[in-house]
Amino acid sequence: MAQRLKLGVLISGGGSNLQSIIDHIERGNLAAKIQVVISNNPDAYGLERARKHGLPAVCVRHTDFSDREAFDRELLRILTSSGVDLVVLAGFMRILTPVFLRAFEKRIINIHPALLPSFPGTHVQQKAIDAGVRFSGCTVHFVDEGIDTGPIIIQAVVPVLEGDTAQTLADRILKEEHKIYPQAIRYFAEGRIRVEGLRVLISASGSAPEAALHNPPLES
Repeated sequence: MAQRLKLGVLISGGGSNLQSIIDHIERGNLAAKIQVVISNNPDAYGLERARKHGLPAVCVRHTDFSDREAFDRELLRILTSSGVDLVVLAGFMRILTPVFLRAFEKRIINIHPALLPSFPGTHVQQKAIDAGVRFSGCTVHFVDEGIDTGPIIIQAVVPVLEGDTAQTLADRILKEEHKIYPQAIRYFAEGRIRVEGLRVLISASGSAPEAALHNPPLES
C-alpha cells in the first residue's frame, strides 16, 4: 500500500473544511492521514471535530507567547515532531512569519473565499458584492510571504446573485470550498503538482471543459 500523505491542519474556528478533509479520508477518496490538528483558539469547535474522529488535537494559544516568531516556532516543533509532510490552513486566522514559511516552503496551502488575485484579505464576500462582480468563488493556493499571493492550485466559481448578502454568498462559496480543498490535497498527495514561478502546473487526468459561464445568462 502506498504511503499516505501526512497532514498537519491549522484552524481557528468551526473547522468545516477540516471536517470535509476528514470525510474524504474516511471514505477512501484521499490518500492522506491527519497527524495533528492545531488551533490557536481553545474554543474552536474544530478541535472537538478532530477528537470525535480520534485525531490528535492541540491548542497553542498565541497570547501565551512574547511574539509571533516564538508562537510559530512552537507550531513548527509540534508539526515536525508529528512527521507532517503538508501543512493545511483551514480557517487559521494568524499570519505566519518567515521562520515558519521557510521551514515548510511549498508545503503550506490555504483556502481563500474569493477568486484570487482579486479580493485578498478579509471580508471578501462584501467586497465582491460592493464591487459589482458577477462571479465570486474560492481559491486553494500555496502560502508565501505575501497576503493571499501564493501560486494558485485550484479555484471554484459561483455566481453572485441579485439580492445576495455577504452571508448568502459566503454560504454558497463554502460548499465549493469543501469540494476543492480535498482535491488540491489529492493533487499534492499524488505528486501531480509542479510550481513554476506563480504558475501551478498539474498533470491532468483528462481534458478541461471549454464551456464558458455567463451571469446574467446570455439571451438567444
